Amino acid sequence: MSFSPIVPFSGYSGWTFLKRTMAEQKEAFVATPSLARDEDYFRAKIGSIKTAEDLVSDRRLLSVALGAYGLDDDINNTFFIKKVLEDGTLSSDSLANKLADKQYLALSSGFGFGDYSIPRTQLSDFADKTLEAYGTRQFEAAVGEQNDDMRLALNAERELATLAAKSSGNDTKWFTIMGSAPLREVFEKALGLPSSFASLDLDQQLSTLKTKAEKAFGSNEVAQFTDPDKMEDLVRKFLIRSEALASFSSTSSASIALTLLQN
Repeated sequence: MSFSPIVPFSGYSGWTFLKRTMAEQKEAFVATPSLARDEDYFRAKIGSIKTAEDLVSDRRLLSVALGAYGLDDDINNTFFIKKVLEDGTLSSDSLANKLADKQYLALSSGFGFGDYSIPRTQLSDFADKTLEAYGTRQFEAAVGEQNDDMRLALNAERELATLAAKSSGNDTKWFTIMGSAPLREVFEKALGLPSSFASLDLDQQLSTLKTKAEKAFGSNEVAQFTDPDKMEDLVRKFLIRSEALASFSSTSSASIALTLLQN
């Protein structure tokens, strides 16, 4: 028997309901037979995986591995994923370091095939950590099937908190946000930026984001989002503006259709 997350409302009211019930909902979701079977298989097999070739040759293991990093759509791109894993992350010329989507960098670093003589798959806590990430990502995806804004909010809450706590420079963190499609969408909507914003020069985008963030949150430092109150303020702004835009679009479309019918 499967379990689908319950999101009875859209917008911020839906978010508060989801947050209030999420522990119970996630527990029920990860206990579904299909996920439980994935977990059992991964635990039984991952210790025998010592190379990138081993991993990409086992589609079931690869599915969990990619799912833990939100890269499920790459399940058929085995040559590409193998290259990402084998190149590692220590060289600036590695494929993962060149890609805009830093989830590939996280994947390569997480498995360690290209960085260490003994990959992380041999660590005693590797399965636990990977499966926790997998369950979280799969739950977010299931929430997204009910309401995609909720998925984006959950992703932002998780990813941004990790990014904000890093020791890298503020501009580097903003460029990471700009390179992440889900985080970019949350910030663009929360800050009221137009759809054409992404077409601007990158330095101009950076300057605009910092200026808008300063005005909206009192600081342009990404590090401020380690504060749960600031994170909640970001999510609230995103959901309220996203719902308003959807309502406006729906109303506008309905008005146009009514006009055409009347004519």
